[in-house]
Amino acid sequence: MNASLTVGFLTPYSGIYPHYAPHLFTGWLLGMGLDPARQQTIRFVQEYTQMGGIAQSEAAAQKMLFFNRVDVLSGLISYKALPGLIPLVERDRKPAFFFDMGEYVPHFPHLSPDIFYASHQLWQSQYALGYWAEQRFGSGGHVVMPVYEAGYHLNSSFQQGVAAAGGTRLQLTVLPFDPNDPQKMELDELFARLTKEPPPYVHAVFAGSIGNRFLQKWISSGLHRKIPLVVNETMAYDDVLEDVRHIDFEMYTAQQWMREDENNINQRFVKQFEAVAQQPANIYALLGYEAGLVWKEVLPYALKRDWDTVKQQLRNGIVNGPRGERNFYPASGFALPVTNILRIHTTGNKIHKIILDQGKGMRFDAGEFEVIHNESVSGWQNPFLCI
Repeated sequence: MNASLTVGFLTPYSGIYPHYAPHLFTGWLLGMGLDPARQQTIRFVQEYTQMGGIAQSEAAAQKMLFFNRVDVLSGLISYKALPGLIPLVERDRKPAFFFDMGEYVPHFPHLSPDIFYASHQLWQSQYALGYWAEQRFGSGGHVVMPVYEAGYHLNSSFQQGVAAAGGTRLQLTVLPFDPNDPQKMELDELFARLTKEPPPYVHAVFAGSIGNRFLQKWISSGLHRKIPLVVNETMAYDDVLEDVRHIDFEMYTAQQWMREDENNINQRFVKQFEAVAQQPANIYALLGYEAGLVWKEVLPYALKRDWDTVKQQLRNGIVNGPRGERNFYPASGFALPVTNILRIHTTGNKIHKIILDQGKGMRFDAGEFEVIHNESVSGWQNPFLCI
């Protein structure tokens, strides 16, 4: 039995979460019951994939598998890169265990028995949020998003949720992109239109600091509290709201995980991670921790390089993690997440959250999502938040 396992990690750049990889690694090791500072069982080898494009991901995977000879291929990837990664992995016959935020509804024309997925399933919270917003506020909501966010399935999943709740009308504004000034965000014309003809709600879909800028402009526009503001999940993470928590405002969102959740498994994860990392627990640490729970079970076989047993257990394995049941092989049917619908209110430099409802999950291969695969053609190759 070899004393250690080498995990090759495809690592794209993220200006929004620049430390996502070490946070994910720390969570992964903690989930396996290993001390991140002292353990010598797992060795992570990173390969930079720039923005996570197809060519860069394939080249990095080739180097990892055929030059570095890693035992397990992993990384943060886009589903767009899978067609080129599948033959590389299957040729080597070792397991691949990939992570993604769930910006695309999964679509697997070819499902490899060697590849496993730890997805945050953002499309699930968007679907649940659209369903709830239609029921709560009525038809005719207005979605606003930049070009980058419009290139994923976030808006389409929200729209499918609206339709499932009986909605027939949904307005959409995609903000123009200025290549000479990427941070430019012209909202005056949109806000004037919303003031003149207020929709029942506005759904904002932004990534990173530009989302905070939108919130600031929204509040100063006078529309705040006149039109309900519904935001996508990543706009409402605690670490993202740090820069605007001093402002008194209110909004609605959907989240699949809350740091404050008092269940024992979640609190154990949060306390362990924050004691080691000296930073608040976040979504990437959670994804790593959930992966660690299943890898703790297969580790004895992985150390013996018994890949057939490792892959068989990963196909069937279900773990009970900080946010409930998780599994990692699509053909087994991804465990449906519980999505909380939240009202978030910031005041006195504090973030207050009230759970209003729970959203309903949908299988990734549900017929309702076929329209997304057939009609939502996107050229975005980089994983979400990797900008």
